[in-house]
Amino acid sequence: MDLWLVVGLGNPGPSYAGNRHNAGFMVLDVLAARAGGRFKSHRSRADVLEGRLAGSRVVLAKPRSFMNESGGPVKGLRDFFKVPEERVVVVHDELDIPFGAVRLKRGGGDNGHNGLRSVTRSLGTKEYLRVRFGVGRPPGRMDAAAFVLKDFSAAERKSLDLEVDRAADAVEALLSDGLEAAQNVFHAG
Repeated sequence: MDLWLVVGLGNPGPSYAGNRHNAGFMVLDVLAARAGGRFKSHRSRADVLEGRLAGSRVVLAKPRSFMNESGGPVKGLRDFFKVPEERVVVVHDELDIPFGAVRLKRGGGDNGHNGLRSVTRSLGTKEYLRVRFGVGRPPGRMDAAAFVLKDFSAAERKSLDLEVDRAADAVEALLSDGLEAAQNVFHAG
């Protein structure tokens, strides 16, 4: 079975749309456009698009819950579509990576990211794939939680579309070529 579940993390609603914390949603919107489909409401409390991407069958999903409750919808989708955790990909913002850098990995801790903590708790494993979109560290003494709930800066917005597009490329490379090959391409730059 070649079905993948690709979930972008974010917060629902227009007031959060441009936040750093919504980088996962932004990447999923690009992937949806590439798959040529539209998100539809699913009973798992997520907006879902079933289609093809990078030669594979995919379920693209954006949970409708808030970030810190993302795990419930992700588990619901995994169970509904019967996707093994090695084919679950979570796309999320990452403070410890410079803005626009993309890193891929399997497993690991949540590093204080409430969305990842919720997904790990709900799935009962850390062994899912992650595509991490760098948002950088907050300036000065700004609280990290406040920083990720702010929109990208004007300077960042100039290249944001390009960086989001690159993260979508990383997801496609992960699906078609595997983790190691995708890391070799995207960790080099």
